[in-house]
Amino acid sequence: MLAALMNLLRACWQPSDRSVHSGSEVVGRQDGLLWYKDSGQHINGEFSMAVVQANNLLEDQSQIESGPLSLLDTGPYGTFVGVYDGHGGPETSRYINDHLFQHLKRFAAEQQAMSADVIRKAYQATEEGFFSLVNKQWPMTPQIAAVGSCCLVGVICGSMLYTANLGDSRVVLGKLVKATGEVLAVQLSAEHNAGIESVRQELHSMHPEDKQIVVLKHNVWRVKGLIQVSRSIGDVYLKKAEFNREPLYAKFRLREPFKKPILSSEPSISVQLLQPQDQFLIFASDGLWEHLSNQEAVDIVHNGPHSGSARRLIKAALQEAAKKREMRYSDLKKIDRGVRRHFHDDITVIVVFLDDNLVSRASSHRGPTLSVRGGGFAPAPNSLAPCTTPSEPRAS
Repeated sequence: MLAALMNLLRACWQPSDRSVHSGSEVVGRQDGLLWYKDSGQHINGEFSMAVVQANNLLEDQSQIESGPLSLLDTGPYGTFVGVYDGHGGPETSRYINDHLFQHLKRFAAEQQAMSADVIRKAYQATEEGFFSLVNKQWPMTPQIAAVGSCCLVGVICGSMLYTANLGDSRVVLGKLVKATGEVLAVQLSAEHNAGIESVRQELHSMHPEDKQIVVLKHNVWRVKGLIQVSRSIGDVYLKKAEFNREPLYAKFRLREPFKKPILSSEPSISVQLLQPQDQFLIFASDGLWEHLSNQEAVDIVHNGPHSGSARRLIKAALQEAAKKREMRYSDLKKIDRGVRRHFHDDITVIVVFLDDNLVSRASSHRGPTLSVRGGGFAPAPNSLAPCTTPSEPRAS
């Protein structure tokens, strides 16, 4: 009983300004609501990682895995990056963090290769697994049906880059222009936010009978007036009609029954060959892109050392958030979690630097094995934090 209580407290609270350990390895540092790992090595180069919490419970989850991308010893090998921006609570993003990469390794073993199909199947298996969890927990915790998450994934395997996305997290490539020495920002991920006109058009085409499929509410476009993203993992109450009923809170329930899912879990996937001029990738949740443009983020990374680049991006975003509210950055840092959400969202940033000499090696190359979770919290497979209570769904 005492052990269970201690585990609960660890999940809900962590002292500030200290090293966070996984086993005997220091995987990052905590400074108040900021967690960061300034520098690390993956098979294809270096990386920098940082997370700042704004919500009462951290809804962003993330990971970087480098080494085997399959359950087979024969490979493929490479680097996997995941950013999972939860909404309505942390349950879905934590579930993705515990399961998606394992599904990817299983399907890569079956196909003995990395492919867009492997990634698509991993997304589908994760969605189905979370559905099963919601079905099991529905009698005890019905509000879990209203929890969801965006899901951004990048896989570097050999010289190929695979990116997949649900929701409005984003990956941006920093690309060197040799003639000028500039590094240009190239967005690689498609987004699914109802604020984008093409997303609204897609929703209307998929639901021609529903004139209220997107609603402008408080000057923000929302799907059915509830949620800003059209694709996600979770949000089961908008995908399966049997969960759109009591005892789910009335504020979530739709008045009209629906026959087909309102939201989709089909990721947008792109595959490209990495070029020598491709310098780095910035993976980040929407919290960063609310305050920085693609080019501003690329310039910050390009004009500084590799070490600490993710932390500098978060600092720049927080400085911009403070400026918008006409307050000092130093004062914003004093605001505690929960209240902090009125100023900015949870923000996760992973910067992956690309070493052309390492990227060009075959995907069977056996480099250092690495596994880091954003926030430094130890993985808790097949579990949900016992201290969580889903909140109202919002923008991811």
